[in-house]
Amino acid sequence: MISLRPLAVFLSLGVTLAAARGDEGMWLFNAPPKEQLQQKYHFDPTPQWLDHLQKASVRFNSGGSGSFISADGLAITNHHVGADTLQKLSSAEHNYLHDGFYARTQADEQRALDLELNVLESIEDVTERVNAAIKPSMNADAALTARRAIIAQIEKESKDKTGLRSNVITLYEGGSYQLYRYKRYTDVRLVFAPEQQAAFYGGDPDNFEYPRYDLDICIFRVYEHDKPAHIDNYLKFNSAGPKEGDLVFVSGNPGGTDRELSLSVLTDARDRQLPQRMAVLYRREVNLTSYSERSLENARRARDDLFGVQNSRKALKGRLEGLLDPPIFEKLQADETKLRQEMQARAGQDAKFQEGLAAYDKIAAAQAAIIKTAPVYDYYERELGFNSTLAHYARLLARAPEERAKPNGERLPEFRESSSDSLELQLFSTEPIYDDLEELQLTDSLTDLTDHLGAEDPMVKKVLAGKSPAARATELVTGTKLKDLAFRKKLYAGDSAAIKAANDPLLNLTLLIDPIARAARKTVDTNDEAKQQAYAQIARARFAIKGTSSYPDATFTLRLAYGTVRGYEENGKQVPAFTDFSGLYQRSAEHQNKEPFELPQRWIARKDQLSLGTNFDFVCDADIIGGNSGSPVVNRAGEFVGIIFDGNIQSLVLDYVYDDAQARAVSVDSAAIGEALRKVYDAGPLADEIEGKTK
Repeated sequence: MISLRPLAVFLSLGVTLAAARGDEGMWLFNAPPKEQLQQKYHFDPTPQWLDHLQKASVRFNSGGSGSFISADGLAITNHHVGADTLQKLSSAEHNYLHDGFYARTQADEQRALDLELNVLESIEDVTERVNAAIKPSMNADAALTARRAIIAQIEKESKDKTGLRSNVITLYEGGSYQLYRYKRYTDVRLVFAPEQQAAFYGGDPDNFEYPRYDLDICIFRVYEHDKPAHIDNYLKFNSAGPKEGDLVFVSGNPGGTDRELSLSVLTDARDRQLPQRMAVLYRREVNLTSYSERSLENARRARDDLFGVQNSRKALKGRLEGLLDPPIFEKLQADETKLRQEMQARAGQDAKFQEGLAAYDKIAAAQAAIIKTAPVYDYYERELGFNSTLAHYARLLARAPEERAKPNGERLPEFRESSSDSLELQLFSTEPIYDDLEELQLTDSLTDLTDHLGAEDPMVKKVLAGKSPAARATELVTGTKLKDLAFRKKLYAGDSAAIKAANDPLLNLTLLIDPIARAARKTVDTNDEAKQQAYAQIARARFAIKGTSSYPDATFTLRLAYGTVRGYEENGKQVPAFTDFSGLYQRSAEHQNKEPFELPQRWIARKDQLSLGTNFDFVCDADIIGGNSGSPVVNRAGEFVGIIFDGNIQSLVLDYVYDDAQARAVSVDSAAIGEALRKVYDAGPLADEIEGKTK
């Protein structure tokens, strides 16, 4: 999956990070790299081309990307992006995550329980309006209040005027603010998913490796007014797929990069944040693995959670080893040093350069303040000590009436009017909740809380109420009524007095810890504001030195990347750009069809019907990161030729710095999708719709 992992093989003796950066960039759709594309590829993306691709691209609120591929609302993403929905729709009788799903008719399509798809309709620069609300005399706390208020006002005005989801996005670490308007789809129905073994073939051993043989796709259909939505902007499906050397584009929502952060923040990530977060994930992985091994039903219930934990743990391990790799960190140090020297050389010419220099010390001071409150913030506000779906419901319910009582501009961002629809979709989900799994995860996180803050800590003692973590978790899960959707809706419609009067153990616990959690959040948010102002000063100086023709760090918003389909050299051997179906069967034979290289039975039975020379997966050098999972890969004509699902091991450094010597994005080839749908899954009608062979 698109994630990060160790960098042991990243650099060979002949490859350095100082090399040319090739097709670098996660570009804004309203500021595409036209000059670079014209100079290198003689390609000019017209406004019409960009608008079509933008509106054919989809963001999944479950944490990935996708695209429309038919006029009747078909949307394709990765299996691992759709896994959350597959898990929630599954039961002991129907394990769609493991076994796959195909709706042969629209009547058979199953509605997702809480899935939201967003399509970016427009972008508006609101930088001047946001900055105008921040006065030079304001301290960080006052500036935070003012910034939240103006952003909430802009979002509400936009939503009221257009009816579209409206979010102000911070870019260049505070150097720019853009208003993104999205069309929301919440009636989303499952159409097709292969078996997880076909989607994630090779399991952990092959994860982040290449060559790959994964059919990592999941297909949904969006509905409006109980009918398939009519989609004007969808991607024409190219059944042949790309060729070696083709220019391709990736349109998706990269989750986040750290290429603009200061060394003081990156050093803290290396020395504190990443190791601590990895430790949490390691213990959760052990806990869920042990639970899963007790029964097949346990394994089914925990499958998606376990997969997510494992993937996140590998992602953080890759980030950490990236920062521990001397050539990478030295490159980051050199970049910051060079920029500071350039500011120093101009400091006497303009105040912005002196401000930019001083900003680095402000960031370091704010980060130091964040570090001091981090344990309380992480375990109480970020809920590391309360890892439970029910506990999260309790947090939302406890805060909702208090936040709604405030003016919109003073609320926490997740409770603004612009966010209410998405919050309610989450809170009123009908996903299945399993008491034993809730108790398991809450026991583990309460134990973790105790380990980190101390059994004698006064608040920890109040949280445990004289019981062991296991006994307290059992008491909370069995005693709460929050599993009842009607109960949640009733409480959400009430006021703070109703929350207290409910006398629910989980709600009571949430109310107990809320003051300390809010105080920690206030400290972190205020210092984040100070950092944001400082980064904005650095950005202004950088723009003055280098110009504005650059891309900002990723923010889980729509970006355009580009590159070419090409292989790479590893350990003295050439790795081809493409794999094919014959390679899948060869890989299975090499491992005697043993887990995790066993083939689903239908793939064994249909081998003779397949064109084994059909391309399966391929790599390109487009600039991607986590969140790009499910992003469409398109050719010059804007046709769908593949779907991103991973990066190779050498791409794991891309969170911090781009290099195209070996780093590659891994995609499912469009040719493989058509071949598998028709010949393995007997899904000819679906393939016809995707390929435009139906009315």
